Amino acid sequence: DVLDPERLIQCPLVKHHQIRARRFPYHLVKCKKSNPDIAKTLATCPFNARHLVPRADLSDHIMKCSDKAFVEQDVVSHSCEPPQEHLNNGSTWQAPPCAEDWDTELLERSESPFVW
Repeated sequence: DVLDPERLIQCPLVKHHQIRARRFPYHLVKCKKSNPDIAKTLATCPFNARHLVPRADLSDHIMKCSDKAFVEQDVVSHSCEPPQEHLNNGSTWQAPPCAEDWDTELLERSESPFVW
């Protein structure tokens, strides 16, 4: 959590686990491995991987998820920007000169075949 990384969050897998917000993603991975039967009953929110909800409640959670607005806002802001290819057409970057000349090296190489 950006606002308070020390804030305690309740684990969605084991209710008596209280984890600091900054450690929460790591805890989820570890707790899923330790509790595979419980993890199978939960689904991950498509808007925030930290949201684990019962599979039956996932569609309801998606409709109400607070992080859905951030994703929708991001999609809208990207659709208003010009495509990246139009921005790069005016680039003044040039490749540095290359000192290698493979054709000359091929001619200078001895005609004997390589043998192990």
